[in-house]
Amino acid sequence: MDLNGSVALITGGSEGIGAAIAEALKENGARVTITGRRADVLETRANELGVDWIAGDVGVEADAIATVATVVQKHGRLDILVNNAGIGLFKPLVEMELEELESVYRTNVFGAFLMGREAAKQFIAQGSGELINISSTSGLRGGQMSTAYSSSKFALRGMTECWRDELRRHDVRVMLVNPSEVMTEFASKLGFDQPPSPKKLRAREIADAIIGALKVDSRGFVPEFAVFATNPF
Repeated sequence: MDLNGSVALITGGSEGIGAAIAEALKENGARVTITGRRADVLETRANELGVDWIAGDVGVEADAIATVATVVQKHGRLDILVNNAGIGLFKPLVEMELEELESVYRTNVFGAFLMGREAAKQFIAQGSGELINISSTSGLRGGQMSTAYSSSKFALRGMTECWRDELRRHDVRVMLVNPSEVMTEFASKLGFDQPPSPKKLRAREIADAIIGALKVDSRGFVPEFAVFATNPF
């Protein structure tokens, strides 16, 4: 697709991979809106990037509906949705509370569903659209203490496959992106030490891969891809 003049909405766009995607899309001529829960952080990042922002929680149905509606009302269309918002939780199974699992699913699964549903309505109406779900290599293979996070990404992968089959008939491309370990604030927010490493991925590398996938002519698309560091050791 031609990104110049396209209308893009990125959830979890104030930092990390989301902010890098917003920056890359802006550089390619897209009209970008980022969304997230913290209005002050969003406003600061949006001003830095020169993009629009809308504060809201993707896991709250009213917020998801209002966010998509606001973008469509302003621009008359929506061309790209990037479901990037996500949270993590890593605990042993026997120590996990139901409320903790529900919290992860509220953002990673239900939030993606709500945003995807609202965007899909617009995509179907206009006969085109790009729906990109940011998952993780943790959604390809589970591991210890990853019951909540990995299973939420497995669920996201399953929804993506369903949406892909359903929306292809409307010329809507649905893609899944599985980043490996990326140097962002994700780990530190969870209390894990992630020493800086020149060998590990940066958010911009994920963004560049997404830009490349979007630029494939609209007669075809990349349904799913993973991005690994070549030699992170």
